[in-house]
This record gives sequence, C-alpha cells and structure tokens, in this order.
Amino acid sequence: MSFPVAALVFTLPFLVVQYRRHGYINKVRAVVLYLLLLYLLNAFYLIMLPMPASRHNAAPVGSIIQHVPLQFIQEIRRNSNIDPGNFLSYFSIFRQPDFLLAAFNVVLTVPFGLFLGYYFRTRWVVCILLSFGLSLLFEVTQITGIYGFFDHPYRIFDVDDLITNTLGGILGYRIALWISALLPRIEQLDSKVDYSAKRVTYTRRGIAWMLDLPIWMIPFLTLHSWGLQGAYWIATAVYFVLLPCCTGGRTFGKWVVRISISSQDGRSRLWGLIVRYVLQYGVLIGANVFLTTPSTLTSLPSPWTGIPYSLVMLLDFMFLVHLIIRIFKRNPVLLYEQLSKTQNRITWPGKQQTSAENLVEDSI
Repeated sequence: MSFPVAALVFTLPFLVVQYRRHGYINKVRAVVLYLLLLYLLNAFYLIMLPMPASRHNAAPVGSIIQHVPLQFIQEIRRNSNIDPGNFLSYFSIFRQPDFLLAAFNVVLTVPFGLFLGYYFRTRWVVCILLSFGLSLLFEVTQITGIYGFFDHPYRIFDVDDLITNTLGGILGYRIALWISALLPRIEQLDSKVDYSAKRVTYTRRGIAWMLDLPIWMIPFLTLHSWGLQGAYWIATAVYFVLLPCCTGGRTFGKWVVRISISSQDGRSRLWGLIVRYVLQYGVLIGANVFLTTPSTLTSLPSPWTGIPYSLVMLLDFMFLVHLIIRIFKRNPVLLYEQLSKTQNRITWPGKQQTSAENLVEDSI
C-alpha cells in the first residue's frame, strides 16, 4: 500500500538523475531501480513489523543486546532432537525456529546483493560493507525504538543478524555474477543510443518547467512586492527569453534535464524565442494572468464581464484538446512551436561517445 506513495516521491529525483546522467530513460534501468525500491520497502516492513500497539510500550525484560557471534548455532544444537544413530533425525534441524530465523535473515539480503552485483557493479568488498551497513541500520532502528518513536526498544540487537544479513548480501552478489550473462548488461544499455533521434517527451519538458518555476518566481515576487506594473511580463521576458538567448536556449530547468530550445537549423535565435514565449506565456498563460488583475475588468459593464472569462476558458479548452491530440499521436511539437519554428532538443556533451564502461565507473 505504501509503495505507490514511495514510488511517487521517488519518481521526480529518479527522472532528473536519469536525464542528467544518461540523457534518457531506459526501461531496463527503470524497472531495476523501482524493484530495488520495492525490495527495500518489503525488507523494512519485514524487520520492523509488528510494532507495539502504543508508543508507550513496556520496557523489555532482560538484555536487549545479543553480543555472542554465532549464538544461533548453539541454540539449534540445544533445541534439536538429534539421534547420532538415526541419520534422518538430522533433518529436524531444518524445522527448528532458530535455524529458520537464521536462514530467513540470510535470504532477506540476497536481493540486495543481487542489485549491488548486477546493476551497480560494485566490488565484493563494497558489497560486504553495504550489506553490513544495511543490517546495522535495521538493528539500530529496532534497538532505538525507531529512533525514539517508542519509549523502549521492542526488538533486541542481535550480532548474529549482522552476520547472516551480510552473508546473504555476499550470496546475492555471487548469484548476480553467475546469472549476469542471461540478463541485459547494464554497462551496455547506452552504447547504441542515438540522442539526436530521441524526442523530448512532455514529461521531460514538464520537469524542466517545474524546476524553472521557483526560480522565475523570485524576480516576479520581488517586482510585484515593489508594486511594479507588469511584473509577470518583465520576469517572463527576462527568464524565458533573454536568458535562453544568452545560454544557447537553456534555462536552469532545461540545463538540469539536458534539453535546449533551438530553431530548425540547430541554433537558438532571439526572434524564435520571442515568438514562442509570446504565444506560450503571453497568450496561453498570459490571458489567465490578465484576468486575475483586479483592474482588468472594472471598466467593462457588468453584463459584459463574463465574456472575457468565457473566451479564456475556450482558449484553455482548445489548447488542452490540442495537447491531448499531440500526446496520442506521439508528436511532441505543439502549435506555438510550429509557429515559432523552434523545438526542444536533447543536449548531450561532446563526450557522448565515451564508452559505457566509463559511465558506469563514474556512477559508482
């Protein structure tokens, strides 16, 4: 139930990092990382649940730290009914709760080792450290009562859990090396990508706009606080026209997701930017802003004040229909882009031909 919420929170930084680091969204990479998120959620709940019914839980009886390594082996031997003369009696070990607890603690971090070995291509030493760190995080979270949320710890700190969880991470790492030949190689996902042929999606453009909006609001709110008329138009002209003209068609948001606005010949032109943003921010968005100005409709007779609102609503509806049609036709070029002869293009460094192995090493 919490995975959709976590995925929603994870999506924006995931998209930004993927656009910034790889230049596009690869389906294999996306599936692996969302599976990693799902695994971490499951591991967290398996470790933390069930929780006490109240935050004011009772203090545990006895020691809350089990500091003897491999204590679970002694517990298995003590609780198993093994007859040395009966070979089949040894199979009773596999039904012992102590054995099952240790086995499931190993299995718990096997997927973690798989992700480290297959996707992140870490070294075995790094895998050991990260698996131990993940287990230590779980143990500390439990013994602190989820960092003070509960009055007292509700689980003990068991050093055997650190050992078995780390062992599970190493086992998963080895499995990843064995099966890697059967899976798409992560380091080769970007080796045959033609960035010039990839279209800029509306999602990518939307993220750039979301990153630009807070920055644009700084000069807008500053000018508006000074009581300057036309604060919206001045801030928009400076940030979305003059700035891209000086930076090769990029605003901050577009720079982050590696896109830029260019004319059809591949160069950013002032006239194209002016036409583009006059239509986008002056007509489409500007019409709505115009109606929010208190003095806009005061000069009109009351029977006529509804006409501008109706026209703006019609304009918004027509643009929405136009946008939906473009989305379903998989054509990212909108009307104001056609009229201004501008388009969004992926901007990738001149080193985009660098081998995928170097990219993976840099990411690690």
